[in-house]
Amino acid sequence: MDEVKTTRRQKVGLENSATRTALLDAAELLMREEGYAAVTSRRLGAKAGLKPQLVHYYFRTMDDLFLAVLRRISERGLQLAAKAMESDQPLRALWEQSRDPSGAAMNLEFMALANHRKVIRAEMARNGERLRRLQQDALARHFALRGIEPRIPPGVVTLLASSVGLVLVLEGAIGMSNAHAETEALVEACLRRFEEAGDAIPGFIAAPDAS
Repeated sequence: MDEVKTTRRQKVGLENSATRTALLDAAELLMREEGYAAVTSRRLGAKAGLKPQLVHYYFRTMDDLFLAVLRRISERGLQLAAKAMESDQPLRALWEQSRDPSGAAMNLEFMALANHRKVIRAEMARNGERLRRLQQDALARHFALRGIEPRIPPGVVTLLASSVGLVLVLEGAIGMSNAHAETEALVEACLRRFEEAGDAIPGFIAAPDAS
């Protein structure tokens, strides 16, 4: 009862609240384990070991809750991507991140949720644009430092790598494997050639030889 009285005086969604964090943790776990439809105030309270009514003291609506989960996951992803893209092998880092099955699973849940909630769709688009800009800017810096004049713009390289990696993860999750090994081998060979040669992959990233 004391906790309920306290939360009434608090700003809804207070960032430093341990209870709010516990609810977000529980919501994320439920989405990963059972999908977004399982995230109700009753299930959330049970998962977090809290009273269900506390959900609406910290989040006015379920949309506010889903937005908070999405923003927290997105910020983590941006931080991880920024660190990865600072490495000496940003192309490989981009490829490896695109094949993270846990990230793909949550993306699918939020995409399904976005079909019914415009606010989620808008937030996903905003975060996706931020991530792509971060990745393409990092690749552009990497190419410039190595004196590479890309035939394919860094943003397109980013989109291609992310798309292929995501498709492999999604198809693998439902049991598809046709051409997967060959695709992974091709990408690996290209990455290895790029890293060992200290130059761009001829005809793919590098500009054509003027001679």
